[in-house]
Amino acid sequence: MLKLLDVMSIQKEDLHKYKLHLAINPKNKKEPLYELFKGTFKSWQEWQNKKNFERDYILSLIYYGRDEWIFGGIYKRKDVKRVKDHFEYDTELLDFRKDLIGRLIIHFPRPGRQSYLNLERWVNELKVVEILRKPYTVKEFPGYENVLIDFDLLKTIIEREEPSWKTALSSVKGVYIITNKDNGKFYIGSAYGEDSFWSRWALYAKNGHGGNKELKNIIDKKGLKYASNFQFSILEVRSNITDDEEIIKRESHWKNVLKSREFGYNEN
Repeated sequence: MLKLLDVMSIQKEDLHKYKLHLAINPKNKKEPLYELFKGTFKSWQEWQNKKNFERDYILSLIYYGRDEWIFGGIYKRKDVKRVKDHFEYDTELLDFRKDLIGRLIIHFPRPGRQSYLNLERWVNELKVVEILRKPYTVKEFPGYENVLIDFDLLKTIIEREEPSWKTALSSVKGVYIITNKDNGKFYIGSAYGEDSFWSRWALYAKNGHGGNKELKNIIDKKGLKYASNFQFSILEVRSNITDDEEIIKRESHWKNVLKSREFGYNEN
């Protein structure tokens, strides 16, 4: 199996100049992957709670799946400054192997919870799994019955106006469920009107609560970051010509079935 240095010709005598960054969010592992997709990974990485990049270069690997990481680029460390309770780095994305960003998949079992490693210590453990033909992107809409996405991915889809998702979510009416992965409680809502699911879910992507009283109370107390715990799925779809009153009746039906008034976030 190919190793990292087989596709990235870094001189062995220079390895000590590199910090290996395993980019992962403890609560939402794929957050940095979505940042890469949106083109904002550089600024995401530059925000650090400690001085984690005290070497000349940063080789970034972004969480992709269990023991798999996707190449996020090599950055030159230029400066760092303290800003209130954190550090902000000034880095420059190098052209070196820029063509592999979002394409090179590396197998590497993360050693414990460490995210900032000295490259020379681990470089021989970084094994190439695959080189994608095209850079990573959000997958095509999977079908209404297969929708199961977390808040951060929804936010990315909405911000990028992903065509297959926008077309599908604007084309039908129906009933959806939002589950809080932190405690198992859920909210059931309905989507109808112009652009239906798309316009309704865009509100959640904007503020985390979509106007729901209970969810708003949570976001007000814990902050928008807490919305990363919310997971979106579709319970039922109907044609766009279905009367809105019928959709509201179906929403009520699912509330009764799943007891979301008693055990969830629905008040009525």
